[in-house]
Amino acid sequence: MSLINTEVKPFTAQAFHNGKFVTVSEADLKGKWSVVFFYPADFTFVCPTELEDLADNYAEFKKLGVEIYSVSTDTHFCHKAWHDTSPAIKKIEYVMIGDPTHVISRNFDVLIEDAGVADRGTFVVDPDGKIQIIEINAGGIGRDAKELLRKVKAAQYVAAHPGEVCPAKWHEGEKTLAPSLDLVGKI
Repeated sequence: MSLINTEVKPFTAQAFHNGKFVTVSEADLKGKWSVVFFYPADFTFVCPTELEDLADNYAEFKKLGVEIYSVSTDTHFCHKAWHDTSPAIKKIEYVMIGDPTHVISRNFDVLIEDAGVADRGTFVVDPDGKIQIIEINAGGIGRDAKELLRKVKAAQYVAAHPGEVCPAKWHEGEKTLAPSLDLVGKI
């Protein structure tokens, strides 16, 4: 069953954020747009490139009113140690959630049970706490923050403009579509 348009399930977890340990729950995702960005593990190879890419584009997400929550099955202590030792991870200003109990990874259906780590799952959550975008990549395939920004803008546009949809490769400011009988067979 797809998680699209379902509400984020309850969770409470410890996170590392701006030099402090904080508690995060599903309630923190409500009232704003959020990206929940799962990755397999700290101190690995593809993961720091993705998290650094998000860090480099974090200001753009913030301009859109979007908060980023990265999640791995490591602990919040491990996130701090990684932040303190890696130049790429030191750039991160967004929340780094620890999920050692696997509750969050199971809630979002990205846990690789036999490995105890999460798939590369990206979830865009609307202000009502409902999942609007899901993307899951194989372990060796990194994601692109600029493409994620494009998708977030499309989701925000559609939410703000009922009756309109964004076609393939849509970018902010481009034409949208208003589905109707008149368009059937003409696209």
